[in-house]
Amino acid sequence: MVYYFSSNTVSPAAFIYVGKDKVENEELIKFGWEEDVWFHVDNLSSAHIYVRLPEGEDWEKITPELLVDCAQLTKANSIEGNKKDNVTIIYTPWSNLKKDGSMAVGQVSFKDQKKVKRIHVIQRENPIVNRLNKTKVEKFPDLREEKEARLSELRKRDRDTLQTRRKEEARIAKERKELAWQRDHAYDDVMTEENLAQSSNQDRDEDFLDDFM
Repeated sequence: MVYYFSSNTVSPAAFIYVGKDKVENEELIKFGWEEDVWFHVDNLSSAHIYVRLPEGEDWEKITPELLVDCAQLTKANSIEGNKKDNVTIIYTPWSNLKKDGSMAVGQVSFKDQKKVKRIHVIQRENPIVNRLNKTKVEKFPDLREEKEARLSELRKRDRDTLQTRRKEEARIAKERKELAWQRDHAYDDVMTEENLAQSSNQDRDEDFLDDFM
């Protein structure tokens, strides 16, 4: 089971999601998307919270309002962290998560520590948490199938883009070839035997100069 929340601090609204337990978190780690940003309470046990950004959006430029929503929801979904003030929430792109066989269920590390950012949360903001909880929906998605469908869509888009580029390159090459042919044959008509004969004085009659008198 995955819990989905909606944050209307941005338009269109961003959806935030979290696994029900550490086993579900393993699936989220495995089948995340490139657009996902992962949140967790630093040095405390907590749920793994994800926000899915619009494609192409820079994760380092998440709006402050959305960042606060994610941080508050992360704090609220930590048994220990929810009771404490002044907690630190860490966040990083899903693609920066590192998982290997030596790690416990739900445990992760990072490929690049420089891509891990922090946000300080002074205390729980009930209006924010309550607003988000009102949007909460429980679903039972096939995360593997969703990821495969997403990758298939991206591959198709890449193929279409490549095909379009190749067509454009072929069109440009054809135009250049035609222009080169026109340039190389620009004087073909001028140099025909008929035109050369018409421009020659050799076969003119004796009175042709009279036209100039």
